Amino acid sequence: MSGTNPNTPRGLVPYAYSWGAPYNGAVDVFYVPSSYGSAIYVGDPVVFTQNSADAQGVPVVTLASAGSTNKITGVMVGVANNANELILPVLQSSPVYLPASSGGYVYVASDPNLLFWAQEDSVGGSMAYTSGGGNLASLVSGAGSTYTGLSGWQIQSSSVGTGTQVAIMRPLPQVDNVVSSTITFTNAKWLIRIVQRLPTF
Repeated sequence: MSGTNPNTPRGLVPYAYSWGAPYNGAVDVFYVPSSYGSAIYVGDPVVFTQNSADAQGVPVVTLASAGSTNKITGVMVGVANNANELILPVLQSSPVYLPASSGGYVYVASDPNLLFWAQEDSVGGSMAYTSGGGNLASLVSGAGSTYTGLSGWQIQSSSVGTGTQVAIMRPLPQVDNVVSSTITFTNAKWLIRIVQRLPTF
């Protein structure tokens, strides 16, 4: 038997700290140069570029790469305006993301103690209900949406036990997310922790 959870990938979404406290919105500010030719969406994992910064010394980040040996600094959660304030979407038709070759400052959730939730891609089969408990896996990149501003990255289901980018902690505890020992459900959401990190401090 099989079932289907809602197919709603959003990249990596900050959820809570490892000791149980809810995510409080803390972020670091990073710079993306206008020469960078890829868009960055909310939920995309990013990695800082060593020995590279803007004129004020703000470190540069670009999109991280999917795959077990590729490191991650944190997850993009917002874009700054000219006053370095978080841009908030005020209309459904005005998504927040950083377009390609536009340059600017982004806010990144980079605390090493953060847990995120992410959807599995269910390619080659869904993740087993026993996949949590610290099993390692890799991420798979996905196209972000210019309509929502949200990332398309997911957990690579087939990499559980062989990848090294993230640790799978447990299923996301919400009512529309089902993981079962008797029925195989696709598109499950899981709490994860970044383990293949490239910190800035």
